Order: sequence, then structure tokens, then C-alpha cells
Amino acid sequence: MMAIKDKRENVFCNNEYGELKKVILCEPKYMAIREIINETQKHYNNRQIDHHLAEEQHRQFITSLRECGVEVFVIPPKKEYPEQVFTRDIGFTIGHQVCVSKMARTIRQGEEIELKNSLTHHQLSYLDIQEGRIEGGDVMIDGITVYVGVSSRTNKQAISFLKNALPDYHIVPIPFQDQYLHLDCVFNILSNEEALYFPQAFDENTIAMLKEKYNLIEVTEDEQFTLGTNVLSIGGKRLFSLPVNQKVNQQLRNKGYMVIEIDLSEIIKSGGSFRCCTLPILRRE
Repeated sequence: MMAIKDKRENVFCNNEYGELKKVILCEPKYMAIREIINETQKHYNNRQIDHHLAEEQHRQFITSLRECGVEVFVIPPKKEYPEQVFTRDIGFTIGHQVCVSKMARTIRQGEEIELKNSLTHHQLSYLDIQEGRIEGGDVMIDGITVYVGVSSRTNKQAISFLKNALPDYHIVPIPFQDQYLHLDCVFNILSNEEALYFPQAFDENTIAMLKEKYNLIEVTEDEQFTLGTNVLSIGGKRLFSLPVNQKVNQQLRNKGYMVIEIDLSEIIKSGGSFRCCTLPILRRE
């Protein structure tokens, strides 16, 4: 663990749906599919990403976040990191602790350094995970419970490290099919009672466990592919979702959520959407 000046009032996340106050993003300036590392990239491999369009969509997202009262910190993009726009994967916040991930794929290793530099610049302490591998897309918090996806990017060694490092939290491993990359591609907590999920990604025991805690809103196979679960909640039952996911959006509106539709269609070609593109460091309960 690296300890620098601790500003605990500037770091806190105790769930996925409290009022979002501060978040870290990175512009998709050098975004590209250089090495196929997920199923979505495989689908779009012959249609490379339009940088100008991706940057414009990302700017619109940042503008909308700021209009909603969210303070946005931006990590400077570097050419050697084509996946850097997905800041959620390189870190996650549990309570007053920012955790820096241990990235699984070579093409993403090094992004952690830029996050550490940004945290140091803002005088924020962090927990540097050095055992196993873990990525923030597999980590979700709801009170003292932290769900961690067991995936091709996150393994049991890192989960054990997290259990030892954060003894006040109940760490719950969630196995799911590897083809779906991260847990937030198939599951997302919307409130203390509701969650989105794609049932085909889980076994019966896992679904039964999740149903004990949440009223589950099912995402179809088509809308899972367009990352229907990967919404970003910003508090007050407000959330960002893709315009293309109309079935998900209507279900959410029917349940009283305010759905803010922003087009990230160019960015999702690389396999991530709103949650993937954001690293919350401060939420108010």
C-alpha cells in the first residue's frame, strides 16, 4: 500500500447508485482495436474505430456528467494504451479506499501507472494490488458486500488479497462465463433492491443467490451484446444508458428511473460502455 496525504473526505464509494460527485475518465484519443481481447472487438475488427467520432461522443458524455453536477477528473491519454478510455478496469473504490487494479492483458498493463500518477497529483492514497490479477469491471459494492466476478481478468488469488486487505467487507466471488469479459457486462446493481442481469452468463446457484438479494431485471441477448447492463447510475434513480438499448431503457423507466441516453456507439466497439468508462471516487449515500 502506498500512503500519501490522506483526504478521506474526497474518497468514498459504498454502493453503485449513490449520488456521484467525483469520477475519473480518460479521453479515447488513441483508442484502437490493436489486439482482439474480447468478443465485441472480434465482431468489429474489420470496422476500425473512428477516433473523431469516439472523442466527440466522449465529450458529450463528460458534458452531460458535469451538467448533472459531477466533477470529472481526466487522465491524460497515452498512445501506447489503446484501451485507456475504460478507466473502471484500472481501479475501483471501496469505502474510503481507492484500489489500483492488476491488469490481466499485456496490452493494458501500464495503464495502472497513469492512474497512480493521477491519484498522486490529486493527493489521494491508494491500495496497490500486486497479487494475482483483478480488474475493476469485475468489482461491485453494495454496503459491506463486495461482489467480485471470477473471470478471465480476475482470479481467486487477487480476491483473497482483497479479503485480507479489506477485512470489514464481505467479499463474494461471482463466477460467470468467461466470454462476457467482466461482471459489469452481465450484471449491474441499480439500487439496494434492483439489479440488471443477463441470465445466460450465470449458473442456477448464482442466479438463486442474486435473487435472494435483488429484484432482477433481465437483459436480452441482443441488448447484452450492446452492453445493456453497463449503465452508470449517478444517484436519485438517474442513470446513463445507450439509446440503442430500448428494451432495457423502457424497463428502467417503468420502474421509475430517469434514463439519460447518450450515444457511445463508437466506443462500445471496443467492448465497454458507461460503467467501463468511469471510475467513481466519491459518491454520497
